[in-house]
Amino acid sequence: MVDRRQVMNFRVRAQQLDRDEGTLADTTVLDIGVQNTGPDGARWALAVRGVDVTALSDRDVVLLWTVRGAPHLYRRADIAQVAAAVEPFSEADAGKRVYDAAKPLKAAGIDTLAALDEIAARMRAIVSTPTVKGDVSGRLAAALPEPYLRFCRPCDATHLYEMPFRLAAVRAGLELRLDTSPPVLERITRFRRAATAGDRFDLIRAYLHLLGPATPKQVADYLDAPLRDVKARWPDDVIEVTVDGEVRSLLAADEEALGSADGSGTRLLGPYDLFLQAKDRATLVPDTAHAKQLWPVLGRPGAVLVDGELVGTWRPRKSGKTFTVAVQPWRRLSDATRKAVTGQAERLAAYRSVSLSGVEFGS
Repeated sequence: MVDRRQVMNFRVRAQQLDRDEGTLADTTVLDIGVQNTGPDGARWALAVRGVDVTALSDRDVVLLWTVRGAPHLYRRADIAQVAAAVEPFSEADAGKRVYDAAKPLKAAGIDTLAALDEIAARMRAIVSTPTVKGDVSGRLAAALPEPYLRFCRPCDATHLYEMPFRLAAVRAGLELRLDTSPPVLERITRFRRAATAGDRFDLIRAYLHLLGPATPKQVADYLDAPLRDVKARWPDDVIEVTVDGEVRSLLAADEEALGSADGSGTRLLGPYDLFLQAKDRATLVPDTAHAKQLWPVLGRPGAVLVDGELVGTWRPRKSGKTFTVAVQPWRRLSDATRKAVTGQAERLAAYRSVSLSGVEFGS
């Protein structure tokens, strides 16, 4: 029997949210990928884990469309293993990951994996030099037949389906140039996919280590993969624990850490920080009203993490040269906690290269 407090503390420790200093080499969330969405994306996620991101460059890291088609940051040295790790598990998995693109492909008798290979080959040929996403998409639309294409009402144009486009990019050996909007794709130098990912980069194992204990369904939901495929690849070296009456799995090597982690520290987590990506949201935030505030349909806020508990949300407010952080606490915060939150807001302002005008605490 494990209570949710132990689970939260374990994840804080596993994700290194309790440390003040770290390096790219020893930052474990980079094994599963750090989602880069919004201004407080991957770099901020690394910063709150103690990594000095001021000198971070594309020599050190690489940005790829991977899990759920979202852009994720990885160590450049790990590209080969990452490319193997993010491959669909099966034809059924590939079909699920491309969402609505699967139906027209199936109707045309085209396997999804074969379609991804076809798109990847054409993308590789198109992106001989750094190329804006829209230009790549336009040239693909002119070259590929109807089952690959959809009409986009907002653009009043025909495009490749979005998810096959994104998932084919790594297969094509393409990365996203850092800090480009719209995205610019370019070839990965000397790209070669590893034969296997190995235990360290295996996505199921990484989820269990960083977001465990977990069920196969929670992992499948995180990956957008079929439950059957995840169950078929479930690790053998796991133990079973019960969390709030639910039987879950944890890597056996993490059993001691689950019982001993204390999860101390205060952090302002970005809206898509890995800590908030766990699929057992009721464990993270038991109160349903608070959960709706943290995960609205549109416009996610960040989360305030204090000593292993999520205690509220935060949003940045910038007007001209004025930068404030608005905090909406879910409980009364002590003076010491408010001071710690303010310290983290100052850290965020420094990260954004602006001066903090203040922190507004709601009631």
